[in-house]
Amino acid sequence: MCLRSAISRGSRAACAVVLFFMLFVAVPAFGQQTYVGRWDVFAGYAFLDSPKVSLFDQGVQLQFGMRRTNWYSLGLDYSNTKGNLTLAPNLLPDESREKVAAQLSLLAGAGKIPSNYSLSVPVDSRTQTFAVGPQFAYRRWKAITLFIRPSMGAIYERAYPRPNDAIAKGIVAQLAPSGTKRDWTGFYGFGGGTDINLTKHFALRTQADLAWDHIFNDVLKEGRWSIRFSIGPAFQWGRNVTE
Repeated sequence: MCLRSAISRGSRAACAVVLFFMLFVAVPAFGQQTYVGRWDVFAGYAFLDSPKVSLFDQGVQLQFGMRRTNWYSLGLDYSNTKGNLTLAPNLLPDESREKVAAQLSLLAGAGKIPSNYSLSVPVDSRTQTFAVGPQFAYRRWKAITLFIRPSMGAIYERAYPRPNDAIAKGIVAQLAPSGTKRDWTGFYGFGGGTDINLTKHFALRTQADLAWDHIFNDVLKEGRWSIRFSIGPAFQWGRNVTE
């Protein structure tokens, strides 16, 4: 729990840290990169943090890219994470929130719940993201590659409410009669990161994306900003596009 809390707090600054590192590398290696492979693949640990809904998922991120030049490439991006969030009345659309408030008021007036009862529903989540698009790299230093990209694609999320009392179960039955919620929507934002080039073909990649979406718009009043952070090995091979 302490580790998760620390990671969650740190994730809110992940994009800023990566961008800062991109701009202010302490001791860059001199000399441009002489080999840039046509193909690139990445697989690493990832987490997704959406503070607005207290969402924190952990999992894996995968990438596959084709470089057209030494600074421009096209690629596919996929992530699969799971974790949990907390659903509270303040996140609901106005009509649903007012309906829930009226029901709780009636129950409190009838003495069936304490007057200070606070509705909060833990939710298990499973999130997948799918994206395709360009990436732009800066290769002035042999040991370090910096890159930025637009972040656009689709997000698919499955939510499994876990109400912990009879009142919460009744409210959840109204919002998700089947006991689960599933939804697709688009997202957009920006991202970037750093490759530390360990050898000609291998690098350690650290990257982050900041994206906005409004998934479950029938249950959530507003959209959310999310940070996805990942770290892991990257491998390049194929024809040298610098030649």
